[in-house]
Amino acid sequence: MAEHLTHVDAQGVARMVDVADKQVTTRTATASGRLLTTPAVVALLRGAGVPKGDALAVARIAAIAGAKRTADLIPLCHPIALHGVEVELEVVDAGVAISVSVRTADRTGVEMEALTAVTVAGLTLIDMVKAVDKGAVLTDVRVETKSGGRSGEYRRETASAGGAAARRPTARGSGTVLPAGTPAAVITCSNRSARGERPDDSGRILAEELTSWGCDVAGPRVVPDEVSAISAAIRTAIADGAALVVTTGGTGVTPTDVTPEATHPLLDRQIPGIAETLRAAARDRVPTSVLSRGLVGLASGCLVVNLPGSPGGVRDGVAVLRPLVGHLVDQAHGGDHPLVDQS
Repeated sequence: MAEHLTHVDAQGVARMVDVADKQVTTRTATASGRLLTTPAVVALLRGAGVPKGDALAVARIAAIAGAKRTADLIPLCHPIALHGVEVELEVVDAGVAISVSVRTADRTGVEMEALTAVTVAGLTLIDMVKAVDKGAVLTDVRVETKSGGRSGEYRRETASAGGAAARRPTARGSGTVLPAGTPAAVITCSNRSARGERPDDSGRILAEELTSWGCDVAGPRVVPDEVSAISAAIRTAIADGAALVVTTGGTGVTPTDVTPEATHPLLDRQIPGIAETLRAAARDRVPTSVLSRGLVGLASGCLVVNLPGSPGGVRDGVAVLRPLVGHLVDQAHGGDHPLVDQS
């Protein structure tokens, strides 16, 4: 990997890299991104469509056009002939998952073409759905894999503290998700963090996200991986009036992963559909995400959510929760079901 900016010369002047001496090889790249939007838009995309028409079909064509026009949009990119562009658009509970794979035989890679295609597809979707959701957000645009050329193979690793994936944003816009001042609590379940051996990145990220939703957040409170400690922390948060309690950590299958055991007796009603969606959110990137045993449910009218302990797991989780949590909290306090016109 280069230790300098290849598009800037020794004098700091921008330049187009000379690739004349590079070999022509088959090169591929896959990039992904996510459109985060409201349940109403998701229902329309799965049903009768949005006011501007077939949003997914238009976005697919836009992605291909964007890949082909990358050199016109990114000043220092080389014009190259593309041999294939594959676009996948999947409507999920949080919005639309976007993936684009680009292939060529040339002297330079196609990462930028894949990234541009994802971005143009996402912007097209925003244009298509803005009549219903003016706050839709395109996020997590990134390279997933690349092959070919002297730099060889690249595959994005799972999120870790301090890594690029751990820094990616997941918020669905700057507007609040919950009424300003909604009381919420973050609880980190980790022996190592409780002993001061590891920083609580997941709890910090989660607290920042809930604050951006409009919540008045207590915590993160760090507790050890013990049923009694976790249960007591959740009970205290509920007693203090929290409308939303989110835990991070302790959802796996090791002997010390006991967050579900601590949570289950407190729940009056489980919401298994959200728990399953949380597990599925990162399944394609992190197959072991299906091992999470996290629960979601209501305890004395408070929404309680168990998320995994990694920063990436937290980010995937809040992306799923963000379009839903306002409606969930409202329903938990007796709100009526909004009508969605699918005629």
